Amino acid sequence: MMNEDQLWDVLIIGSGPAGLSAALYAKRANLDVLVMEKEYRGTGQITESDLVDNYLGLPNINGYDLGEAFLGHVEQLGAEFREGAVDGLEKEGGWWKVHVADGSVLRTRTVIYCAGASHRRLGVDGEAEFAGKGVSYCAVCDGAFYRGKDTAVIGGGDTALGDALYLSDLCEKVYLIHRREEFRGSASAVQQLQEKENVEILTSAVPDKIVGEQTVTALELKDGRSIPVDGAFVAVGMQPQTGLLKGIVKLDDAGYVVADETGVTSEPGFFVAGDVRTKALRQVVTAVSDGANAAVSAAEYIKRMQAS
Repeated sequence: MMNEDQLWDVLIIGSGPAGLSAALYAKRANLDVLVMEKEYRGTGQITESDLVDNYLGLPNINGYDLGEAFLGHVEQLGAEFREGAVDGLEKEGGWWKVHVADGSVLRTRTVIYCAGASHRRLGVDGEAEFAGKGVSYCAVCDGAFYRGKDTAVIGGGDTALGDALYLSDLCEKVYLIHRREEFRGSASAVQQLQEKENVEILTSAVPDKIVGEQTVTALELKDGRSIPVDGAFVAVGMQPQTGLLKGIVKLDDAGYVVADETGVTSEPGFFVAGDVRTKALRQVVTAVSDGANAAVSAAEYIKRMQAS
């Protein structure tokens, strides 16, 4: 049974690629590591991907299998895991108190926060049913599977515009669907899309339903139009899981933790990695890199504290 009075060197919140990479590097630095994860043997959003084809050296791997490989590697090194949701954090002297939903309190010298960010959903019929079967939330991840096919991108920000440009070089036809007349994203990107012969921009267009059989075949709009597509890319924003960090570390206007690739935050001893931090590209490879950097930063912090 786990000793609640133990003072951990590193407590990692979240066991997606960022958290597991942090655990790997922390264990290799001979630190006492505990990984907290709210889902049983969870490995993050990677499990939602039927196929991951952009992780170096491991082409055409199932997302679940890749997550299990990450998890197994860390388990072999002896990192400890505990299932439970963290619902509070506070600093006390030179260490942190981590409150768990079951009422227990854990103590640690450092925290590496890897809770991630979730894609905002459209909330229309068929979206959940065809997730991974024509509905995607990442054009960079899944765009290559739609080479030569017809796709739709739903959204009006920079991510949606970038996704449409990216897909326009792969797909036969790309529909950019936005509920308003004006785009929130950059005017230059809109102009580039307007100049693309295989891109059709539909404004004041609101998705109503995603339909298909085994996979997506069409996107139905509220005005009655039906757009024939093989894939629908939803790009209506991300929601960082940082609610419990307000007042603890500095967040940007969108709620992401302000930190560079070192994972160092505004609060000493508190580090961040993965999709939850401010960054341009949110992919498995960048999450793994973040985790390694944050663990190294945490190890250096502990050495400085012990030497002082």
